[in-house]
Amino acid sequence: MSTPDAVRAGSPGDAVLPISGPTGSLWMMILRGCLTVTGALALLAFLLGLVAVDLRAALSYVASFSLVATFFSISLLVGHYGGRRNPTRAMTLFALTYLVKVVGFGALLIVVGTPDWLDRTWFLVGGLATVVLWQIVELYLFSKSRHLLYDDPETVDRTSGKERDHEAQ
Repeated sequence: MSTPDAVRAGSPGDAVLPISGPTGSLWMMILRGCLTVTGALALLAFLLGLVAVDLRAALSYVASFSLVATFFSISLLVGHYGGRRNPTRAMTLFALTYLVKVVGFGALLIVVGTPDWLDRTWFLVGGLATVVLWQIVELYLFSKSRHLLYDDPETVDRTSGKERDHEAQ
């Protein structure tokens, strides 16, 4: 008895597909995706703020986007470079990066203060929208990534991608 997904002889599905590995450069792919989506929103909000309110509102949104994108990008860059060198310490690197980001963000807000040109409402909305959208995109792209959890060369024939019978070895 065959299964519904069994390959039938002579069908176009007879071609053997190679085994796919993990997603290459995961963190850079996530960074590009997050910057693309949140950057597009920032551009639209800038144009909307420019047309509907004034230049101050538009620049306030872009300033909050820039601040959030910069600090969120740091952890993805650390994940890319640090995780590649030492994957087992990736979570430690993320935790340390988070601490640096929180302290750096707080210090930046205290040192710079509130500029006169800043529209607080547009800055707040821009920051919140960027954070929420960034997190949604980051989680979505991470969920679509492929992770090589087990690499058992004893049971998989790399040339055909089919499992080998243990007794035939």
